Amino acid sequence: MSRNNYRPSAEEPWRVFRIMAEFVDGFDTMSRLGAAVAVFGSARTLPNEPSYEQAVQLGRRLAEEGFTVITGGGPGIMEAANKGAYEAGGTSIGCNIVLPHEQRANPYQTISLNFDYFFARKVMFVRYSVAMVCFPGGYGTLDELFEALTLIQTQRSHPSPLILIGSQYWNGLVTWLREQLLERHHTISRSDLDLFKVTDDIEEAVSEIQSRYRQAGPLWEPPRRMTAGGAIEYGA
Repeated sequence: MSRNNYRPSAEEPWRVFRIMAEFVDGFDTMSRLGAAVAVFGSARTLPNEPSYEQAVQLGRRLAEEGFTVITGGGPGIMEAANKGAYEAGGTSIGCNIVLPHEQRANPYQTISLNFDYFFARKVMFVRYSVAMVCFPGGYGTLDELFEALTLIQTQRSHPSPLILIGSQYWNGLVTWLREQLLERHHTISRSDLDLFKVTDDIEEAVSEIQSRYRQAGPLWEPPRRMTAGGAIEYGA
């Protein structure tokens, strides 16, 4: 279709209200929670893969330390992180997105939010997370990673920990960032490579999140938990 033949639908302005409804619903729910960690990764990761079990372990440990776990609510790594938090008795959030394939809501969510718009969903991850963890993933995971890096680099977001789990997967990208963006084209600063940490150790990741959260001071209220029925339980 040529540009001259494009005619917006008469219902197009009403889209604003659908977008606004997603923000209102998300803000209303997420603002009642305590410190949260967003976990990203591939929806295609299978339960018998090592990274799936690592994500389960991460979700469990974060819940044990009083953090809410937020994922995209789908299968794979998202399911694994939700599962770990859910089975540990923590608050497990799924920000589900409607997609033509892959996405299905996993059953390990104490709170489930549904989104039609990726950008509204991303705001929930960034606004209500004190840290972000990326496991191996595809375009969606890379999109979320670089969105977070951009917001931290430009100081549009607080300098929260950004941890990449799986050195074998991420080291090639880190090498490319250093050799191409930094050394060859000078499109980033050397300090920009310090905005994230690569590790294979879940306990190291949890320790980094705890340490950075304590150093940040009382930017968020103390960790709280919400029951499946919607009641809020305050923790230490």
